[in-house]
Amino acid sequence: MTVYLLPLILIGGLATAGVYLLTERNLTRLLLGLLLVGNAVNLLILTVGGPAGNPPIDGRTSAGQTDTADPLAQAMILTAIVITMGVAAFVLALAYRSYRLTTDDDVADDDEDTRVLQTAEQVSGPADLPVDDTPTPGAEEPRPAALDDAPDELDAVPEGS
Repeated sequence: MTVYLLPLILIGGLATAGVYLLTERNLTRLLLGLLLVGNAVNLLILTVGGPAGNPPIDGRTSAGQTDTADPLAQAMILTAIVITMGVAAFVLALAYRSYRLTTDDDVADDDEDTRVLQTAEQVSGPADLPVDDTPTPGAEEPRPAALDDAPDELDAVPEGS
């Protein structure tokens, strides 16, 4: 089997650029990263699909080819194209909605996520400090109120029911 180095380098470059763009917080760059990764996967499937050959139809030949081409790679690429376009349409809708709400397509930190992170840091300490989890023999630590099993009150159930 002959391995062609140029297509593999191209696939690696596309995948690397796509993953780099996926790490950005800008939705337009995220979309471009998804498209680059999708194209890299399509080229990879095409490359590993084998050499060209006769059409996979009985009685059809093509320019002196002796083997029949594998139709599975082509079917998988068509499916991957449809999936990539569906994901691209979804990300475009997200980017449009974000632009309409904030006139910017950068994804900012969510207020609720920030609040949960601050609550977790208050319960367990700052996230960047090393934590010593070795238990002290004979000493029982008090449990934080946020980790109690029984809630003080239930918001969903009215009193007196």
